[in-house]
Amino acid sequence: MFGLNRRPAGVPAPEDCLPGRSTPIPTSSTHYVNGKPIHGPFPANMETMIVGMGCFWGAERLFWQAPGVYTTAAGYSGGTTPNPTYPETCTSRTGHTEAVLIVFDPGEVDLPALFKVFWENHDPTQYMGQGNDIGSQYRSAIFTTNEAQLRAAKQSLDDYQAKLTAAGYGEITTEIAPTGEFYYAEEPHQQYLAKNPGGYCNHGFCQVAYS
Repeated sequence: MFGLNRRPAGVPAPEDCLPGRSTPIPTSSTHYVNGKPIHGPFPANMETMIVGMGCFWGAERLFWQAPGVYTTAAGYSGGTTPNPTYPETCTSRTGHTEAVLIVFDPGEVDLPALFKVFWENHDPTQYMGQGNDIGSQYRSAIFTTNEAQLRAAKQSLDDYQAKLTAAGYGEITTEIAPTGEFYYAEEPHQQYLAKNPGGYCNHGFCQVAYS
């Protein structure tokens, strides 16, 4: 699973990205599972963070089930194209990765707990992809919204890299950066695996490297 021997293209330069549009993609205002809003403004005690772990369907479910998480949403982040569509993002010409917006209460869940969900449920050593899903739109990423998150994310990467190295795995390729714009994905993608119980999204998630 870890470190597939394929080297897809990296994130496209802004001038090579699709033009997108000025109008946001329509989506629901409430979370299909918990009924809470998926658009801000959120309660004042909440923090937000954005992660990319490959396909956003399975990743979003992991986080809406996590204790202390207020709400989640599927979308696109980390790139250039404004308000991209799913088909546009799938071309690898938006610069965005499929991403999950996590809105959480830091009084109920700490950053190490959220990062544990992140690192242990995808392959952070695979470059620009997850499993058979290849391209910059499936890259591993953490986009932070404050300095404390950024420092904690980098420290967490170092901690998990040490575990991977000790287990004989390769280098983490996860992008860690302050967040840019988060663009909401189309309505069918929001909480997809709750709306489609027979749906499938699994890239061979594995915790063996951390055990």
